[in-house]
Amino acid sequence: MPACRFIALIAIASINGHAADPEAGFVRDAAKVRLQSPFIAEASGVAASVSRKDMLWFINDSGGTAEIHAAGSDGTSRGKTLIQGARNLDWEDLASFKLGGKPYLLIADTGDNTNKRPDATLYVVPEPSPGALSVAPAWTLRFRYEDGPRDCESVAVDEKAAKVILISKRTRPPVLYELPLRPPSSDVQIARKIGTIARPLPKGRSLNPFGRQPTGFDISPDGSLAAVVTYCGAFLFPRKPGESWDTAFSRDPVLLPGHNLSQAEAIAFDRDATALHVVSEGARPPLVTYRKSP
Repeated sequence: MPACRFIALIAIASINGHAADPEAGFVRDAAKVRLQSPFIAEASGVAASVSRKDMLWFINDSGGTAEIHAAGSDGTSRGKTLIQGARNLDWEDLASFKLGGKPYLLIADTGDNTNKRPDATLYVVPEPSPGALSVAPAWTLRFRYEDGPRDCESVAVDEKAAKVILISKRTRPPVLYELPLRPPSSDVQIARKIGTIARPLPKGRSLNPFGRQPTGFDISPDGSLAAVVTYCGAFLFPRKPGESWDTAFSRDPVLLPGHNLSQAEAIAFDRDATALHVVSEGARPPLVTYRKSP
């Protein structure tokens, strides 16, 4: 799909009433980094390693192998790991988190372009060592939405609350849903609606009809920030202590400097929330990093 280029932040602000926030605290890193693994061709999810500060994990989009791929923050390949018993029907996002002091990755098989899937699947795996040939899921969470099938490319873990938060694509406005991170049973769970992204995200100059729709999502480990990426930009939603995600997403987001990627599909905080990584689809895709100002 064609994606947008940011001509200027001021121009985008004038289109939709949004402006770049000088207090955002994140600036785009000037370094030009590309993922070097030949196996990452349709990156649809990225997550920071919990165990290794300089490492990221990636997944490929629908029809790819059921593998996760490790890379250094400099783009160097660090191997791939097969997820035992899993199937990549339409993998769309990836998240990392700690639970009970142990590191995990959550793989979201949630894509549904035609809104026909009766249920979707989240695979939770212990974070493997780089180069591990395979890993078995610690648990698998099957679920459906309370209001019918939804396409979803944006899934994050609220680590403090032990919840999974999902944002729909192809709905206007995008809808927020919630699931328990570790359900008490293996029954199919129900994703409950908890709110919406109330203010339209800027579309910029994209010819893509989904230019302002969320394609990736992450929550900082302390739960104080959410990051959303679209084909047109990257956005932060700060959350105050004790505030719900519905309230946080009801305000205008903070607009970050343009990522200028052809098809941005994923976004992730590092574990101390001092960096934010965005990746595009394509062979040896570019990796854009925003760093928190001192």
